[in-house]
Amino acid sequence: MRTFFTLFLIWLCIASASTRAAERPNIILLMGDDHGWEEVGYNDHPYLHTPFLDEMAASGLRLDRFYAQPSCSPTRGSFLTGRHPNRYGIFRPGYSIRPEEITVAHLLRDGGYATAHFGKWHVGPVKESSPTNPGAMGFDEWFSHDNFFEMDPVFSRNGGPPQKYYGESSEIIIDEAINFIEAQEQGEKPFFTVIWFGSPHEPYSGLETDLALYRDLPEKYADREVSLTSNETGLRVKRPLRDVLIERYAEITAMDRSIGKLRNALRTMGLRENTLVWYCGDNGIPPSGLRESQFRGLKGTVYENGIRVPGVIEWPAGISTPVVSAVSSHTSDILPTLCDLAGVDLPERTLDGISLAPLWRGEMTERPEPIEIWNFRTSGKTAEGAPYIDPEHQKGTTPLVKQMRGLYTRNFVNFHHPKISESDFEGDRVILTDDYKLVIDGGKETGVELFDLSQDPGETQNLAESHPDVVKRLSGQLRQWQESVIRSLMGEDYP
Repeated sequence: MRTFFTLFLIWLCIASASTRAAERPNIILLMGDDHGWEEVGYNDHPYLHTPFLDEMAASGLRLDRFYAQPSCSPTRGSFLTGRHPNRYGIFRPGYSIRPEEITVAHLLRDGGYATAHFGKWHVGPVKESSPTNPGAMGFDEWFSHDNFFEMDPVFSRNGGPPQKYYGESSEIIIDEAINFIEAQEQGEKPFFTVIWFGSPHEPYSGLETDLALYRDLPEKYADREVSLTSNETGLRVKRPLRDVLIERYAEITAMDRSIGKLRNALRTMGLRENTLVWYCGDNGIPPSGLRESQFRGLKGTVYENGIRVPGVIEWPAGISTPVVSAVSSHTSDILPTLCDLAGVDLPERTLDGISLAPLWRGEMTERPEPIEIWNFRTSGKTAEGAPYIDPEHQKGTTPLVKQMRGLYTRNFVNFHHPKISESDFEGDRVILTDDYKLVIDGGKETGVELFDLSQDPGETQNLAESHPDVVKRLSGQLRQWQESVIRSLMGEDYP
């Protein structure tokens, strides 16, 4: 009898574990490249067609104050780790992640998820020998590019030699992702799929059917020229903004359509109900895509046009009622949120993000912890330290259109930080609560600025002089946080 009872308990535990695994959502994370907050239909863009992102925003959780880092590689680091990228030396594009970092892919894979990455990587080379390729960072499979890509892109599959694929790039990586999901359909594991688009990063291009949607843009945009990469030479060229916007908007529409294709595939496979799909941008609008805007700044800055991006989560089983949230959120919140949903323990190291699950549970009306954003001022001093990774392992292999330093591929760097000095705390930086945004050294001779974004989203009224107590409190919090970041940069978090 005792043996039967013991076997029954074992069976009960296994059945309970299987039930919990079945209840855990499949997860798909999507990210556009240089896609700013205003560039979606649901945020009232006057020209853009984004019907599928609009549907997601109308049916799920719409994050109206969702933030990224000011540029792509730092954002991708925070996306993967839940930690500010300065903690591990991703100061700007072209800096790699460190091999010791623990990513959300590591955690979910160890928690029983099948994991895969598709598209742009840009936190190290994707080749097999790279210690920071997607496989090393927790992905079972990858179909990836070191950087951004255009029409007829080149990808490396699981670190193998780069191969060219013909067609529209967003659709190509979505098709690969669907193939991966179909392969998991009969398995017992839930899946975790990361899809990072190359669109709408310049240089721009598009299918004729997508370009035709925007041929009637106002002629006033033809009077201004912008600088961007030439698809023909890979070098800088100046072109009328109107022509450039037609191509940029075509890329956004193609990306949106591929998201619709993915959602339809999930429905066909019977997976849509319990699959969480999360879309965001990686930074704000670049100079080549900026027309009129209610916001200040652009890509690379810490003002709203540099860091506020679209953010929507669709998950019918978990978010059954549409929610629009003005609570500030950030790409560093992705890891804690997904660990919360998957029942996976957080890593034992300093995180900068929080779980957003209480937002759609009706348990969070304001953010309990501030968001910090910081453009570390390298000024060449990081190069005084020894390379963190063998430079040979940091050489990229997947070609792209844009030439840089005579190369059509991208190499990466990361350094041991040599020593701590007061200059390490410089650079434009932000601490953001639901009430206020404090900006220090945001631009040339701007000094200290304080904004109330609920009343002044355009950041036109500096309240620093009239609210010195708020400036003092937030400045102290920001400095304390910076000290924590510098300790991480020096390796304190690694055993």
